Amino acid sequence: MTAPGPDPLRAPTGTPGTTAGPAAPGPAPADRTTSERSPARTIGRTLALSLLLFVTVVLVLFVVYNNQTVEISLVFVDVRAPLVLALVIAAALGGLLVGLAGLVLRARRRS
Repeated sequence: MTAPGPDPLRAPTGTPGTTAGPAAPGPAPADRTTSERSPARTIGRTLALSLLLFVTVVLVLFVVYNNQTVEISLVFVDVRAPLVLALVIAAALGGLLVGLAGLVLRARRRS
């Protein structure tokens, strides 16, 4: 078994037997707290949350008032289902498509 030697990845200093340590720490970067957010960002988030809440309420009311059974024609089969189920599935698929489109746009911006 061999004795451990000097670390080959660290550059030696002028004094034999010592290695260069980490650089001296400088001033820490200023962290932005949540109270220092820009007003435009806060207003944008509030507006988005309000719009989401409004659309959700409208969708729920629309679903509650449309409770009859409908015939849904799929590619190879016709299905009879409550309109509520068809609307919830359509809304979920729409949300999924919007989420995927957002991921694609975010990935394009990063590359």
